[in-house]
Amino acid sequence: MKIFLHDNSGHPFQVQLSRSLAARGHQVIHSSFAEFQTPKGNLSKQPGDPETLEIREFRLNEPFAKASLVKRWTQERRLGRKLADFIKAERPDVVIASNTPLDALAPMQKAARKTGAKFIFWVQDIYSEAIGRILARKSAVVGALAGGYYRRLEAGLLNRSDDIVVISSDFVGHLDTMGVDTSHTNVIENWAPLNEMVPTSRDNDWSANLPDDKSCRFVYAGTLGKKHNPELLVGLARLQDSHLYVFSEGEGADYLKAKLATEPDLNMTVAPWVPFETLPKVLSSADALVCIVEEEASIFCVPSKVLTYLCVGRPLLLAVPASNLATRIVEGADAGLVAGPNDMDAFLANARTLAADATARARMGDNGRRYALETFNIDRITDRFLDVINRR
Repeated sequence: MKIFLHDNSGHPFQVQLSRSLAARGHQVIHSSFAEFQTPKGNLSKQPGDPETLEIREFRLNEPFAKASLVKRWTQERRLGRKLADFIKAERPDVVIASNTPLDALAPMQKAARKTGAKFIFWVQDIYSEAIGRILARKSAVVGALAGGYYRRLEAGLLNRSDDIVVISSDFVGHLDTMGVDTSHTNVIENWAPLNEMVPTSRDNDWSANLPDDKSCRFVYAGTLGKKHNPELLVGLARLQDSHLYVFSEGEGADYLKAKLATEPDLNMTVAPWVPFETLPKVLSSADALVCIVEEEASIFCVPSKVLTYLCVGRPLLLAVPASNLATRIVEGADAGLVAGPNDMDAFLANARTLAADATARARMGDNGRRYALETFNIDRITDRFLDVINRR
């Protein structure tokens, strides 16, 4: 069959799924939004890729105005029209939408229904919750109005989808409260591409360029935005006998750079995102890998960077709510130490524990890698998606 999978962000594991579906003989078009600012996966044809795989990017040919409410709204609607026109021209049998903003997803779904394509809503975040909470920080009235509007829009899109895939069972109960019929909801947890996230030694040809100061090396790699508290990273950078490397771009990274300008003694380096093919060496160079998520974000997101971290066999230092799936995974696998996102003291105590105990770091890192090997089998994951795709 002909499958159109649009992952707006261009993340690594979604394109791995497209490659796997194409390897099963399906004609797969995998697309992403070029101007969306986030670390990208391997979004070009590779030697050995199936002939039935096409990878493309949709462009607006201007910077994406992530921080401007009105400009962003108009851009997402323009993107949605481009996606809808593509669906009407290509007439796929199945459309899968992942990480796609609601204002872009709505015309996609309408086009899919018009052409008779099955529409699968792959829910990575509950967007209406995120929008309402973020805007409420600026204005309670605006937050309530926008949250209500997008809650109704999102619920309608979910109810009109032929199937829903959610990344955590935690999402199902919340969709029920939104008035969504969850009888056609499938829980398929996210993963990371094991074949691309292969661990290397701490001392590799990439880390050879870092100062050899013998301190504990903490690494944060990925998005740093409105659902993160960068002050936790500032606190970590104040610890002695350690150094924090942050690889990110955007408002969170800019905030940390400003902190460095006013507090130059911070043990921290802030650098842009690294190319995807370099990421395994960057993560492997760490003694511990860092992830933070704010309390209010827990119900509508699961940090995918945690899954990527697990692949490279390094312990995790998390400031994540106890209710989040990431916490359950890391604690269940004994793959790192977790503190609440508002507990700076516990977060820093865990950092000191990891810095002081190389044996514990090795054990936790091995445990995380073992969890990834047991869980991120792309053939089994593809089988589960095909079960959803083939359901009528």
